[in-house]
Amino acid sequence: MAAQDLFKSLFRATAQRAKLAVITLAMTSLGGTLTVGAQDFDNVTINTIEVGGGVYMLEGRGGNIGVSIGEDGVFLIDDQFAPLAPKILKAIAGLSDKPVDYVINTHWHFDHTGGNEAIGETGAAIVAHDNVRVRMAAPGPRQSPEAALPVITFSDTTTFHYNGHEIHAFHPKNAHTDGDAVIVFRDLDIIHAGDVFFNGVYPFIDVSSGGSLDGYIAALEAVNALAGPATKIIPGHGPLADKAALEAAIAMLRDAKGRVSKLIGEGKSLDEVKAVKPLADYDEGWGNFFIKPDQMLEMLYSELSKS
Repeated sequence: MAAQDLFKSLFRATAQRAKLAVITLAMTSLGGTLTVGAQDFDNVTINTIEVGGGVYMLEGRGGNIGVSIGEDGVFLIDDQFAPLAPKILKAIAGLSDKPVDYVINTHWHFDHTGGNEAIGETGAAIVAHDNVRVRMAAPGPRQSPEAALPVITFSDTTTFHYNGHEIHAFHPKNAHTDGDAVIVFRDLDIIHAGDVFFNGVYPFIDVSSGGSLDGYIAALEAVNALAGPATKIIPGHGPLADKAALEAAIAMLRDAKGRVSKLIGEGKSLDEVKAVKPLADYDEGWGNFFIKPDQMLEMLYSELSKS
């Protein structure tokens, strides 16, 4: 079964609610509810990792953040969960006394856009793919506040000339979602891949938001085509990466697709595929994040049995 209503009961806190310490992030994923668990934001530390050329990666809870610091100001890529906004702003203040001028979201999920409202209220312009605004503004339980919505959107590509860099964003179609953006610092050999790349763990492909397995693999390959041996890649989740780590993710997904496709071709049901454990040699290393081995098989089976 395809993923449905990702983050359906996700916490929608504003900066004023940031003192709330605990939420439960329920993700309805691949036919079952996957509970990431209580999020104790009071105990989250924002770690700053220097990537190079005035670019940093911030680790906390949720998607990895990219930050460009320079003469023009602060350029931010994603902003994690809403209650972490004060900590994120404090970490940025430790790098620069200039304001955040731009926030670009790599997709709509609230572990990447939760801080939009608080950071937008400081004067930052929020930028994203067209579909990010559409999904965040859609009426319903996961609707974002008006102040959190992107005010600048693009369909395929956009480029910022900021802090002395050419910061290029492009949209890979139907990958993790239908609104993904990959951010490339062309002169620095640095890429922020968003959730198009989960480093070292099974990825989540949000089919309910327009994602697809083939689109995801194609997006990884597009990023790989831009990467060289010295390229530094900020993944959506996982440690700072390089081309070798990216290629490992591509190889794993292609191999997993082939193994499950073969079993589907033999007429095996989902339960029979699970019993075979075709990804057992990957499961211990790659299945230790929130996408567990059976959920990975469910995702692959659902996508591949359509073809």
